[in-house]
Amino acid sequence: MSNWLRQHGFALAAALVHVRRAPGSFLFNIIVVAIALALPFAGVTLLDNVRPMSEQLSVDPEVSVFLKQELPRADAEAMATTLRQLVADKQAKIIFTAREKALDNLKTKSGLSDVLGTLGENPLPDSYVLKLDAFRNAQAGGDVDALADQIRALPGVDTVQVDSAWVKRLAALIKVLRLALLLLAATLGTVVVAVVFNTIRLQVMTQRDEIIVSKLIGATDTFIHRPFYYTGALLGLCAGAVALGAVALALRPLNTAIAEFARLYASEFQLTPLPPLAMAALLAVSATLGLVGAMLSVQRHLSRLD
Repeated sequence: MSNWLRQHGFALAAALVHVRRAPGSFLFNIIVVAIALALPFAGVTLLDNVRPMSEQLSVDPEVSVFLKQELPRADAEAMATTLRQLVADKQAKIIFTAREKALDNLKTKSGLSDVLGTLGENPLPDSYVLKLDAFRNAQAGGDVDALADQIRALPGVDTVQVDSAWVKRLAALIKVLRLALLLLAATLGTVVVAVVFNTIRLQVMTQRDEIIVSKLIGATDTFIHRPFYYTGALLGLCAGAVALGAVALALRPLNTAIAEFARLYASEFQLTPLPPLAMAALLAVSATLGLVGAMLSVQRHLSRLD
């Protein structure tokens, strides 16, 4: 174990020596990789802030049930018992509106009482409104639709309308944003690997003579490769830290603009930096991308020296 730690310590020290030999080049590569990482890191920060807000939305959908015109009033009123059985496991308020009352409300609110009076026959049906208050997040939209399908199957029901479509639109939008962020991260991750690949290639060419001499005196491939692996991982790790810092600094002016917008909706929504565990995960991802780029470059270019 001590021998393994000593070998990795030597490889890390060798990688740091290579960095000190060309600090300007290493710093420039850090900036290039950090620019590629900043956009997906910003997207992760945005989704992390939006996700709790979307999950905590108070969703109280209403299901409007319009009965058939020819349905007798007694049967229409008796349907309340069936509806209560369907929502027995949910918190719901059932309101029955007779067709006569619906027509009176329409006359009062629309101001078209004279026009409606010329119709002769009341065109409105008896109806129920189910106010559901047991649904507290977007994922429960499917339960509302299932309930609506059950009500549509009841005899005497003409039309069922559900007003929770906006809830499903919100969930779909977040899903699309998450997928777009994943595709963007994959694309820019490839850019990171390519930058590290080219950086290590140049380093291998610069140390070509040193590597050949090391092979002649018996150095193993693992011993030669390891410092380059550490260089790639350090490049990815430093670039990830710079990208996270840039995103954190960008949140301040963004929150100034967001605060003015949020006041219009009586909200105090603000973007906050990622929690430490999420930051550590992103740093691990960026270091892994650097390591992958270094491994691909080393295996490709050092094999030519054999």
